Parts: sequence; structure tokens; C-alpha cells
Amino acid sequence: MNKKYKLAVAAVLIFAVTSCKKDLALDPYNGLTSDKIVNTIEGLTAATLGTYNYIKDPYYTRNYHMLSEYASDNVSLSGTTTDALFFAYNYQHLTTQGNTENFWRKAYQAIYGTNVVIERVQPGENALRNQLLGENYFLRAMIHFDLVRFFGRPYTDDNGESLGVMIKTNTDTKELPARSKVKEVYALIVSDLLKSVELMSSDKSNIYASKEVAMALLSRVYLNMGNYDDAYNYSDKVIKSNRYLLVASGNLASYYTIAPGGPEKAETIFAIKHEVKDDRSDDSIGSMYFTAGNGYGEMYASQSYRALLDKFPADLRHAFVQPQYEKNEDGTIKKDPNGNPILLKRNGYPKYFITKYSYQDNIETLSSPVVLRLAEMYLNRAEAAAKLGKADQALADVNVIRARAGLKDNELFSSSNMMGYTNVLDVVLDERRLELSFEAQRKFDVFRNKKSMVRDYPGTHLASGQISQVIPYTDPRVIYFIPQKEMILNPNLVQNP
Repeated sequence: MNKKYKLAVAAVLIFAVTSCKKDLALDPYNGLTSDKIVNTIEGLTAATLGTYNYIKDPYYTRNYHMLSEYASDNVSLSGTTTDALFFAYNYQHLTTQGNTENFWRKAYQAIYGTNVVIERVQPGENALRNQLLGENYFLRAMIHFDLVRFFGRPYTDDNGESLGVMIKTNTDTKELPARSKVKEVYALIVSDLLKSVELMSSDKSNIYASKEVAMALLSRVYLNMGNYDDAYNYSDKVIKSNRYLLVASGNLASYYTIAPGGPEKAETIFAIKHEVKDDRSDDSIGSMYFTAGNGYGEMYASQSYRALLDKFPADLRHAFVQPQYEKNEDGTIKKDPNGNPILLKRNGYPKYFITKYSYQDNIETLSSPVVLRLAEMYLNRAEAAAKLGKADQALADVNVIRARAGLKDNELFSSSNMMGYTNVLDVVLDERRLELSFEAQRKFDVFRNKKSMVRDYPGTHLASGQISQVIPYTDPRVIYFIPQKEMILNPNLVQNP
């Protein structure tokens, strides 16, 4: 049995290499991961591009989004579905859940690709090799970080003592690692990111890793670890690098429609670029959130999110939530006897489309998911400041984001104007919810702060007769089961409770 298992794992990892011509033929990351080509700069570059393509694959990007954002209180699903996204949304996880299986598989294929390069490049040979080595350290860290947050408990639960995921730092296909502790996985992540900061320059565009990209991810990692000093310092470094610029208020509504990768200073720190030929139509992230004919349009902004947003009618972030109305034959909006517009509904749920993943290059379902951006750095610094007792700094950073959203005067926070809040941390967390909505952050924000996910609004997450679904941070389903197929292949893995 064990011999058969090892052969199966070897076959999987070999597939991760030999299938690249089909999997990785998508610009701009059109590289090939192969042992035969990594002895030259051209080969190392191609191998690195191949790994970028792995994280661009829908098995990675689409599933990452669904496994995180769909488990938040920002969204409301308007019907049942046979897609495995339903199990992420309603917290009824399965050991045979297709989206966790596919994400796990694609993540470890990508990690294998990073190790191909890391094993073959010595630091200090020249600047170009250092950059490529640094990019692979960054990618290996990011992927382990994504894995451990899905399959391992939040670090802040028990200082990382619970089981995380397999650590893979070589290309040995016969090695069958057990799950390392969460704190051990984080130790690798931090080590890899610190190495990448030292190795990389700041010259590449925001669709590739660079020094500031690694520092930005470090700020997020340290925040999830509860290391608030370092979270503050690294977000501060990125902000003060002067490499990035918040999108102007007047351009905020169109921010997500602009493809990343240009030479101009931008808010985007790192994004996974999709071009016109990469449009995945109804398999795109945006297809569940919006439709003008090419998507499903079944996942809407939740009632509780809209209530938070509606506290300030002037908030420019209303642009990302679009209510849909019934229309008369002449195209005008239907109104009820009181003159109020009549909302369109699906299965009785009002339609509030979400537009953060629509209309890049004027294509309805095309977008380039933003992984890191400058607004998050202000909010990371704000959360760290709140935890460190720097209330004025935390509120000042929150106000930077609120001012960009078109709010002013009494709509900004101060120690004498807390607008009903009793502590600064709650101010920061609600601002994170508003600013980073639908960007796969909310689930992690809630649970790492040992709060419950309260979903007290209509949606198919509620069983018949329920008016609220509350997921405590201690709930086993805060994380996902290890995919059953991987448990069969690797007898050293232990299942989550």
C-alpha cells in the first residue's frame, strides 16, 4: 500500500511538471517548470513564470476566493447549487469537497515549482538570479500561508500549537510529510519572506513579486500571528516606500476595471493578471456576483454589509454594490404605490450585484484579482496600532481610507467622535470590512480576532426557521477538512476534527 502511495504521489508531482505546456500557456505568465531548462537565466525565468501560472489557474484563484469570501458575512447566496462553493458558504464542509481538493492539489504543484528553482540557484551569483530566487521564496511563502489558513487553526487560537499543513521545501516526490504545527508553517513563511526581501529589487511591475510585495505580505502574516509590532513596522515600510499611491476618490469606482502591470504608480501592490484571452466567462470569480448575460449573478451583498455601508450615504464604496430593479416596458424603474423603486429578486432574495470582479477591458466577467494593495497597508497598520494602544494612530489611518471614500468632517473618527463605537479595534475592523469587502479578507479578520461570524440576514445559509447563523471562532468548521483523497495517498496526514 505504501509503495503504491509513493508511486501515486510521484505521478502527481511529475504531472505538475509535465502538464505545464497545457496548464501554463496563459500570458503574461507563459513559463514552463522543468528540470531540463533551469540551468540558464532563460530557463529559470520560464520556470518562475510557470509557477505564477499555477496561482493564476482557476483551481487556485477561484477556489481561494470562494473558500474565504463565501464563508464571510459580506455575502448572501440566493439559491442552492451543486457547486462545492455551497459547502464553503453554509459551513457544511465535506472531506470530499471538490474545491478544497483542487486548491490543495494546485497549491502543492505550485510549491513544487518554486522548489525546482530554489534548489538550483545560490544567492549572490548575480542580481537577476537573486531576483528570481527571491520571487520563488515569496511564492512559496504565500502559498503555504494560503494553505495553512484554510486547513490549520488561526495562529492566535493557541499561539500556533495546533496542526497546520505539510511543509514542502524540496522536489523529493517520495517524501510524504506529516502536517507540521501552525507555528512551524508560519516560521517557514516568515523565513522565506525575509529572504525574498533581501534578494529582490523593486523594479518589477505589480504583477510580479518585488521587495515591497514581500514586505506587504509580511505585514499581513505578522497581523495573523498576533505579532503587532512587526505588522505595524512592515506596513509602515510599504506606505513610506513611496512606491504606491491610493487611487483618487474620483477614480475609485473604476479601480478594479483597470488591468494591473502598467508602469505608473498605482494602489495595487500585487495582482494576478488576467488578459482578454484569459476570460473564463461563467467560471470567473465575477460570474457569481454579477450578470448582464454572461454570468450567474446569484451571490449578493449581504443585508448586514449593506446596513454598515448605508450608515454614510456619501460613501463612494456604494459604487461596488448595485441594486437591481424591476423595469417597465420603456426601461424605466418600476415603483410601488409609495413611489419606492421595486427591487428585483431571485428566489425571494433582493438582488444587490457586486462589481469588483467585472468589466476589466470592458469584458463582463474579466478581472485581475488584487492580492495586496496600499489601502490594506493603512488598515494593517491601524489594526496593529489599535492592539498596541496607539489609538490616535489607528484612527488617523482609518480616516485616510474614509477620506478617500469621500467622507469628511463629522464622518471621520476622533477620540471625541467615536460615532457610537466603544473601542478603536471595532472601528478598524468595520473599516476593514467596508474597504476590503469581497477581497477574501473578512473571514480571516473575524476569526483571528477571536470573534464570531454572525450571519443574521436572509440567505440560503439559514436552515428552515432560522433567523441567524453564528459561527464561533472556536468552531471546528472555521477551517476545512484535509481532502480525503490526500488522506488516502498520504497515511502520515491526520484529519481535522
